Amino acid sequence: MDLEKHEPSAVRASDADRDRITDILRDALAEGRLTAEEHSERIDGVYAAKTLGELEPLVRDLPAAGPHRPLAAAPAWAAPATPPGPVATENLVAVFSSSTRKGRWRPGARTRAVSVFGSVEIDLTEAVFEQQHIEINATSVFGSVEVWVPENITLRGFGTGVFGNFEVKTNEDADPQAPVVLIRGFSVFGSIEARPRRGSRLVDLHNRLRKHLGH
Repeated sequence: MDLEKHEPSAVRASDADRDRITDILRDALAEGRLTAEEHSERIDGVYAAKTLGELEPLVRDLPAAGPHRPLAAAPAWAAPATPPGPVATENLVAVFSSSTRKGRWRPGARTRAVSVFGSVEIDLTEAVFEQQHIEINATSVFGSVEVWVPENITLRGFGTGVFGNFEVKTNEDADPQAPVVLIRGFSVFGSIEARPRRGSRLVDLHNRLRKHLGH
């Protein structure tokens, strides 16, 4: 008896599949093939897609990424790519308490924030970004989760509030190489908020130091 085969388009999309599509869209924006508005709409589609069949139409009219295409120069703040393997998730949990992450810290690719009758604050304004994409999964039950980011990054959010509040002040940076912070959240009688902090900008600390030393 033949085993039932799934159509390729029905296969569930992985994080690597989404990253591949995101890279193609980023290059298309940098090359002028997409406007900033079109890029934003398609990126929303990438994170909403559940199968490969939903991802493919987003880049059907664009050149496919391949080895013949030159790679964009890495921004000065970027670190070497993370080696393949499981991605660690940092957990911030506040149950009838508070949990804060701020200052000069290195956020991982994924962070999970859970607040139950408590408060969680994630401040990325002075963080050292070691990858371009950071995802924060937030859950708030009779509590609050607050996220602050620099003004010159891209901030997006997808979430729901049930007798609660989910508010992400979307920000699309003009630089296609800017870091992207994605907030996914679910709030019940609580609040999840994320927004850029006015006057806070991600900077190249190496260039600043060289200028200070006069080199």
